[in-house]
Amino acid sequence: MSNIFKTTLLLTAMTLLLMLAGRAFGGQSGMLMALAFAGVMNFVAYFFSDKIALATYRAQPVSRDDLPRVYNIVERLSQKVGLPMPKVYLIPNDSPNAFATGRNPNHASVAVTQGILGLLNDDELEGVIAHELGHVRNRDILISSIAATLAGAITYLGHIARWGMIFGGYGGDRDSRRGGGIGALLMIILAPFAAMLIQLAVSRSREYGADDTGAHWTGNPYALASALAKIDAYAQQRPLVASPSTAHLFIIQPFLGGMSFGSLFSTHPPTAKRIERLTGRPAEFTQ
Repeated sequence: MSNIFKTTLLLTAMTLLLMLAGRAFGGQSGMLMALAFAGVMNFVAYFFSDKIALATYRAQPVSRDDLPRVYNIVERLSQKVGLPMPKVYLIPNDSPNAFATGRNPNHASVAVTQGILGLLNDDELEGVIAHELGHVRNRDILISSIAATLAGAITYLGHIARWGMIFGGYGGDRDSRRGGGIGALLMIILAPFAAMLIQLAVSRSREYGADDTGAHWTGNPYALASALAKIDAYAQQRPLVASPSTAHLFIIQPFLGGMSFGSLFSTHPPTAKRIERLTGRPAEFTQ
């Protein structure tokens, strides 16, 4: 299934979900309000999902002068494989991680955390950046970024519904208030599962694909395997606390703070399996 088709399906599903919720909360008028809201949300998700993801982690744009080590690697790899030069961002966090975002290769960004710079050597860092550029080339970044925005939106709506403050929670006739109460209850129950389904629109296989692409571009799968092992081990000691709606963006699954069922939101294959695929040997031999 192509990422373009998956993106269209995801946006359509979000629209239908909001319209059903609007009808439950406020009848015909609620459904029309939901349709208008869905239109705005889909527009924002398509054109601004990358900016939302970057802002979530306080990522700051950097130039060659600011961060020459990372900038030069991104520039060299981009030229090598014929990709437009992405924007480069630094996340002020000590936990090692990285992600790519944007709606297409012409509007792509690569973000790395402060923590990854001191942990990895140049070959390992190149492997990580090649992996992220692999997501750009494979056009994973659009569906990933939109999924993050929509998952965050539906989870937020679930929180609003918990307080009965959406579509008919106040005012209206007795039937609409009853419907709003039922709809709010349904949203409280279904919002986490809807967010989970949106997360599952982002296939785990995309990480394997980006690993393969990145290793092919650098010609050094062992460097990426070593980077994955280091990041996975160190991130457990200094976890990057992420929301479930954006966790899938990172190269290694970050810590889902406060999630009692966080494993349901896991979108990454086990790191040991990724290492074994890259090297053809059990993960312990790469440590």
